[in-house]
Amino acid sequence: MTDAGTRTAPVHRRAVRPVPAGAVIASVALVELSSGITQGFLSPLLKGLTDTLKVTAADLNWISIANLLASVAFTPVLARMGDLYGHRRILRWNLALVLAGSVLVGLSRSFPVLLAGQILQGALAGFFPLLVGILRNRPDGGDAAESRRGISHMVAALIGGLTLGLLTSGIIAGSVDSPTAALWVPAIGVTLALVVTWPLLPESQDRPGGSVDWAGGALLSLGLVALMLALGLGGTPGWEWTSTRTLATLAGGVLVTALWVLVELRTAEPMIDVRMFRLRNVVVVSLVTLTFSFSFFGLQVAHSVFLGTSPAETGYGFGYGPVAISLALLPNLLAMAGGALLAPAVAARITDRLTLVTGSALMAVGYGTVLAVHTSAPLFFLGTALAGLGTGFLQHSTRTLAVESVPHDRTSVGSGINELIINVGGSLGAAAVLTVFAGHTPAGRALPDLGAYTTSWVLCVAVCLVGAAASLLYRTPTEDAR
Repeated sequence: MTDAGTRTAPVHRRAVRPVPAGAVIASVALVELSSGITQGFLSPLLKGLTDTLKVTAADLNWISIANLLASVAFTPVLARMGDLYGHRRILRWNLALVLAGSVLVGLSRSFPVLLAGQILQGALAGFFPLLVGILRNRPDGGDAAESRRGISHMVAALIGGLTLGLLTSGIIAGSVDSPTAALWVPAIGVTLALVVTWPLLPESQDRPGGSVDWAGGALLSLGLVALMLALGLGGTPGWEWTSTRTLATLAGGVLVTALWVLVELRTAEPMIDVRMFRLRNVVVVSLVTLTFSFSFFGLQVAHSVFLGTSPAETGYGFGYGPVAISLALLPNLLAMAGGALLAPAVAARITDRLTLVTGSALMAVGYGTVLAVHTSAPLFFLGTALAGLGTGFLQHSTRTLAVESVPHDRTSVGSGINELIINVGGSLGAAAVLTVFAGHTPAGRALPDLGAYTTSWVLCVAVCLVGAAASLLYRTPTEDAR
């Protein structure tokens, strides 16, 4: 990625062989569908896994943390390799890696094995930037408006996969004795995507050349993982905020991340060009991405456990089984898909800035509603639907604005940076909720008290409001020109 002042004209690539546009769009949608299935299938199973795997509700947050931290490591490397060696080629290897993780998850009957599979499944974060590279560089790539519509369909397919994954696993878990039978759901989805798209997706012929900045990728991954661990485990047993372990891990993460910045500034072809963060809009979009992913991923496990918890057992929750949990999560996911599909038209009518503000504000209102009326199932669902609509706006808008800020020859890297920030924000959110849950879980119990949820909802409302305030600073190119 070059500095804004020296950026070269976009490079237009040719496909090695002609592929109908409809087949390309259907193929990228199928890959994102499999990504959604892999991300959504666990939600109806989480409450049951506390008994099956002998873990606490707080421990379950490690599933999100492990998956997201792995995504932090995989995303920039896979995105850069796609631009250098071909998006289709790297996507095939990416799908194979996620399939290996899915098979491991299917075979798992212990929590450590499940976490190992989730780490490999974290490579799915590379799907989106590689698919954006294929979309933007196909022969009939179209104009910016068409590109935005294509990305909105990809986001909608992702959310559709989330819906399909949670419904399928919920039905399977509800019809068998053990929820572990549903752990095979993602393996089926990823296999289908790999087999169907193998002969259909085109490859890019013209590439920018260069090499992968392995040192930069390693330093970035190591620094962020250390920071996430320290922030996520701080305050839990063995990781007290004043303990040597916590302080050393936090300081090490800061130092390694600072070293990464210095290395990238001195590297001719950096993994991520940190100079681009001098640009106002890049910083704003990154902040909004960080805030919405913090709340969305942070509450993912919490809401599933809340829905499956019986009021007779803890004094809160609805006591739903796996199938009912799947259905209860649908309002959020359907609203999210609708928001992603509506986002291009909304942005064209009220500007990108106000779309970002609206998305963050809707998330804050939605989680605030859940906080206020969590004893009423219909109003709980209304709150999650409002939050889902806002998330859909931001899922599309932040991804689109991130891609449009880079030239064609760095398409995957531009999208990959946004995916990286999504994963960092999600890791922070999951880690924060883990800390809250651990602090509200009495000794000898698997489930926390109600304060774990109310504190988490208040935290996410505050973070979403920060995102809304940051969105006001976004400026369109015409405003910058004036």
